[in-house]
Amino acid sequence: MKIDLVTIFPEFFRGPLDFGIVRRAREAGLVTISVHDLRAFAHDRHRTVDDRPFGGGEGMVLKPEPIFECIESLGVAPRKQRLAAHLLQSVVLLSAQGKRFDQAEANDLAGLERLVLICGRYEGVDERVAQGLADRELSVGDFVLSGGELGAAIIVDCVTRLIPGAVGNAASTQQESFTAHARTEITDAPSSTCGSGGLLDYPHYTRPADFRGMGVPEVLASGNHEEIRRWRRRTALEKTMRNRPDLLERTELSREDKAILAQIQNGEI
Repeated sequence: MKIDLVTIFPEFFRGPLDFGIVRRAREAGLVTISVHDLRAFAHDRHRTVDDRPFGGGEGMVLKPEPIFECIESLGVAPRKQRLAAHLLQSVVLLSAQGKRFDQAEANDLAGLERLVLICGRYEGVDERVAQGLADRELSVGDFVLSGGELGAAIIVDCVTRLIPGAVGNAASTQQESFTAHARTEITDAPSSTCGSGGLLDYPHYTRPADFRGMGVPEVLASGNHEEIRRWRRRTALEKTMRNRPDLLERTELSREDKAILAQIQNGEI
């Protein structure tokens, strides 16, 4: 997979791209990441990439010309061709006005051959970039950042770890929070492990068994895989209800899940 980052602060990515899974994936040749300085495509002596918006308003807006020239120089197919031919390419505009990025979107992006991320700045980006160049407009959350660089780094990390071979244990990426459907072809996962199914992950414990008076739940050391599975599912439901109840509304729950939730709500467990 090839990822291109378009930004006015190319030095920003020296840190995020050089550690952990992203670094290992780059070294293994699983992903190629290139950073492009948007100011290199500005033709005035001040390398201007922004201007005041028509109609007035506070702040500056990124101009369309440098962005279009930069993307066109990368050899990415034009928007209409990408969409009509269903090419495995996507040009993404990072914007506070974009669709909220989530795990499902990450899975979709991980299946591409080419991904271009445009980092917005200032008060926004000329709307013609979203209309005629990008095929997706994404936001990493319901808050405003100073620019799209942090959001782009998040997307790169999230997508890279889904590329086959990037994570040592492929099963682990299917059993995390927000993963809606576990892959059935994984057969070497412990039978006591249950995927999140779109919920938050269940609690994890490691040694020592007793730490400052806080012990590990006995069921996890019991060796009873079915009881461990039930405990993990119950605690995942409890944590989701406590921290992210909105996830329960869009997650397919089993009859067992609904019974557990009813017990939690009634204070029975």
